[in-house]
Amino acid sequence: MHKNVFISKHPLVMDKIARLRDKKTSVADFRRTMGEISMLLAHDALATARVSAAKVLTPLGPAKAAKLSHEIIFVAILRAGLGMLDGLIKLHPQARLAHIGIYRDEGTLKPVNYYVRLPENIKNSFVVVADPMLATGGSAVEAIDILKTRGAKNICFIGLIAAKEGVKRLAGAHPDVPVYLGVVDEKLNGNGYIVPGLGDAGDRMFGTN
Repeated sequence: MHKNVFISKHPLVMDKIARLRDKKTSVADFRRTMGEISMLLAHDALATARVSAAKVLTPLGPAKAAKLSHEIIFVAILRAGLGMLDGLIKLHPQARLAHIGIYRDEGTLKPVNYYVRLPENIKNSFVVVADPMLATGGSAVEAIDILKTRGAKNICFIGLIAAKEGVKRLAGAHPDVPVYLGVVDEKLNGNGYIVPGLGDAGDRMFGTN
């Protein structure tokens, strides 16, 4: 596996991914579980965020401490990435939120960018890109390309389920971007869906399948 790719071995992540895969999982449980996995993966992804020395006053006196000095931005790739925001916000409520709209052309399987809404200045922020399914890798690569053109320098990607093809494409296009994943599946089918995967994450999350 590529040196910038990290696959979770946490028992809770594995258990929750099993629940996501199950076609009997309800819409409500699917949404909740997606957020929970996102929180666990982001715990690792944010481990390199910058901190600064601080002092706080406890009931018993002053104490040396460390406080987060990196501004955190969570970027959801629409639409399925929205399902990851709930868990991410619970982990760090002070984060700013951004959205990049990309859909995959069903004929060419290439990404089509239709919406970008980012904070004005992201150069010094820690930017976390969230998309549950890393299939062909096209959307993730496109999103990170956009972020870099806007000046972002500290970027990581988190995804729940990936295909080997998508991992290879993303890691190759952006070797400087750490990639945190729940699990990597064997392949894509002819329609560009991860197999065995979990189906269409957006449809299952919104109940539109």
